[in-house]
Amino acid sequence: MDGAVGGQGLRKFWRGAVDFVAPPRCLVCHEPVIEPASLCVSCWAGLRHIDEPVCDAMGTPFAYDQGEGALSAAALAEPPAWDRARAAVAFDEAARPLIHALKYRDTQEAGLLMARMMGRAGRALLADADMIVPVPLHRWRLWWRRFNQSAYLAQHLAAAAGKPYRPDLLERVRATRSQVGLDHEARRKNVRRAFKLAAEAAGQVAGRRVLLVDDVLTTGATVGACAEALKAAGAVKVNVLTFALVLEPKRFHI
Repeated sequence: MDGAVGGQGLRKFWRGAVDFVAPPRCLVCHEPVIEPASLCVSCWAGLRHIDEPVCDAMGTPFAYDQGEGALSAAALAEPPAWDRARAAVAFDEAARPLIHALKYRDTQEAGLLMARMMGRAGRALLADADMIVPVPLHRWRLWWRRFNQSAYLAQHLAAAAGKPYRPDLLERVRATRSQVGLDHEARRKNVRRAFKLAAEAAGQVAGRRVLLVDDVLTTGATVGACAEALKAAGAVKVNVLTFALVLEPKRFHI
């Protein structure tokens, strides 16, 4: 016990020393904040947090409570390949800097904050999961970017929830063009048959409940293609957890 207390004291001392040399700043506006990997009050308030009630399948917010398991008109008209989806915030100009900081600048503190927020928004999905799987990058894109933001988020979510983290289950077997600027149908065609279960993972998904993690849910084409591959391998349930949800896909470029 003395060793544990001593270790905690050392970590607090080291954290204090780091904060003294480089005081923590807001991840968006860079104003001083109390804790690292956080936002100032103004930037936090600027995010459009998604809370219940929401569409059970898409995670889109409802204006009023329509009852447990209620589905939106969009989900009824075109049921998604996954079972349930949840997101922490709506994608807009306030959320974009956080997403870009992790995705394009490898700012891991942004990922830590995003994972914490996703953990709160997706508590029920995390509790229901047998394993947590990130949306994979094609090997050439991973080589070029050197970082998979979805894997980073999934790894931290799995660690916090005490769930198995399985980045080896899904493979992106076809290099696809960027989804930015594509409409819903073009996105679906772009990722069609782009994902498959890894050969060594055969039999590890059958009968299991999988939580699929990505940074942003736009039209659902990418996570839908992943969900189809997982269900084809026998997954009984595939849920989706993202940091942000695009409420109007035609309006924003990620």
